[in-house]
Amino acid sequence: MVRRPVAWVLALVLFAEALGVAALNWFLGVVVDRQDMSLAGLDPHVMSVSSKIGGIVLGLYFALCGLVALLVAVRDRAPAGLGRALLISVAVVHALLGAVTWGPAGPGAFLFMVGALGLVVLLLVTYDRRPEESAGPGSPLTPPASPTAP
Repeated sequence: MVRRPVAWVLALVLFAEALGVAALNWFLGVVVDRQDMSLAGLDPHVMSVSSKIGGIVLGLYFALCGLVALLVAVRDRAPAGLGRALLISVAVVHALLGAVTWGPAGPGAFLFMVGALGLVVLLLVTYDRRPEESAGPGSPLTPPASPTAP
């Protein structure tokens, strides 16, 4: 079906995003450090270090979410517990970043964020319970018994 390829693609996208975010923030930290200018009286070294730390933390977050998607692809099982919460949170992050990126970064970045959001949502929705797992008496997937006329 579609579930495993979506999980593989999402894992690749999240790993690439982790590297991209970490590299971009590291580059911005280096630029701020070399300019030696302050913004509203802030120390440039503090801004540089905080940009680098923020990039590393966000990159690790995306890498962890990519690891969850990779485990889903390898095991072919729905994410549960912390993994599901991480995938839901990364969907929210992509929705927020997609809403913000149109103006500063253009429609290409917006479409990338919306595409990644779509992959996360598709992964979460396609790994819903299978009918054979939950079909039992009283299950919402079991058709109700038709009344017989005497």
